Amino acid sequence: MTLTFYTNPMSRGQIARWMLEEVGAPYETVVLGYAESMKAADYLAINPMGKVPTIVHDGKVVTECAAVCAYLADAFPDAGLAPALADRAEYYRWMFFAAGPVEAAVTNKAMGFEAAPEKGRTLGYGCFEDTIDALETAVAGKTYIAGDRFSAADVYVGAQIGWGLAFGTIPDRPAFKTYAEAILQRPAYLRAKAIDDALIAAQKADA
Repeated sequence: MTLTFYTNPMSRGQIARWMLEEVGAPYETVVLGYAESMKAADYLAINPMGKVPTIVHDGKVVTECAAVCAYLADAFPDAGLAPALADRAEYYRWMFFAAGPVEAAVTNKAMGFEAAPEKGRTLGYGCFEDTIDALETAVAGKTYIAGDRFSAADVYVGAQIGWGLAFGTIPDRPAFKTYAEAILQRPAYLRAKAIDDALIAAQKADA
């Protein structure tokens, strides 16, 4: 078994590393730079978008953070990071809600783009406020987003909420804070964060 992880520590690759640490399988890390190696021909042959993260598992390429999380949960079932098939409705629903509407709504708002109200139907998320309200219903009063145990959906949604609170792109609501504070204390998250923080420090020192 080979598992290679292409990333940059100052990227969404942090989400994939957290998931890799939750899985617990050995993996090789390849750190790419934005201006050079991420756009080099050999990497574009793996990921034509020239973005990170990407994983290559026994020759199979997976890109996009939510897909990486879902794939790893299935590829390493002993880690217990995916519900049974019959119990995956909320798991899929909220993971891909965060990957689609939440990602788009938060990014557009952060970039200063706001569609006119009458154009909301043409957007996948409608409007920022409705998207955030829906996300709040997903985590309010819950320890985990999909059932009674931690799953890959918590990695993806937890990372999105954690980043949003840290950078002010998601409103500082009690339900978000309570959910994120618990999820972000997991040993795998703390290990992943320490690895990426060390890589960031090394990059700054080299610069």
